[in-house]
Amino acid sequence: MSATVLHWPGDDPATEAAILHMFQSENLQPYRWSNAPGDVYSAHAHSYHKVIYVVSGSITFGLPHESQALQLRPGDRLDLPLGVVHDATVGPEGVVCLEAHRG
Repeated sequence: MSATVLHWPGDDPATEAAILHMFQSENLQPYRWSNAPGDVYSAHAHSYHKVIYVVSGSITFGLPHESQALQLRPGDRLDLPLGVVHDATVGPEGVVCLEAHRG
């Protein structure tokens, strides 16, 4: 199973409160993190499923084994199954995300 991106539904821009509501509807407990412009995470994998929403800024997740790059902007959601090798590069305006983990 690979990573998937869902774009924010509807015409209204995503707000942090609306994103928190999306997490609550799935009984997920998110935490907030941020990075400076250009920050880089080298390729790695996790032993859990990550759900990430971008609140502001942008970040690109690379999937090196699939030769894919997934760019996320405000309101976009990344579902990253456990064990999927990925890297990330923060966009020029930095990024703020909300993230939760599934078992």
